[in-house]
Amino acid sequence: MKPFVHLASACALLAVSVSASAQFAKPEDSIRYRQSSLFIMGQHFARVGAMANGRTPFDAKVAAENAEIVAAMAKLPWAGFGPGTDKGAPTKAKAEIWSEQAKFREAGEKTMAETAKLAAAAKTGNLDALKAAFGATAGSCKACHDAYRGQ
Repeated sequence: MKPFVHLASACALLAVSVSASAQFAKPEDSIRYRQSSLFIMGQHFARVGAMANGRTPFDAKVAAENAEIVAAMAKLPWAGFGPGTDKGAPTKAKAEIWSEQAKFREAGEKTMAETAKLAAAAKTGNLDALKAAFGATAGSCKACHDAYRGQ
């Protein structure tokens, strides 16, 4: 039942994100939205990483549940990077996000693709597959952070 609740919640958030960019009344709302979705994604990604890196015991069910949430959440933050959202609230987003829109969009698409692969690998219950997919996903996150996230 718990995986269903997580999946239903993620699907609801996904449905909201489709029209989210039109619903932000102020730039700070958009910034909070993207920061919140990235925070939740990071929390669940860290749980998968702890298993992939041997810091916590591997539990295939828990890994699959968390990886599924990561994949769903990876689709959300991009709506929060609209025009004018480079200011309005404290943010670590670099100006290059808005000056290099095509590259930024490509980085986001790569992250979404890698998180989908992570979820698929986690569903296999194979720790080695999870480790490989985790490494690739972490690499896509790092590349985006290196290029588009400030200190």
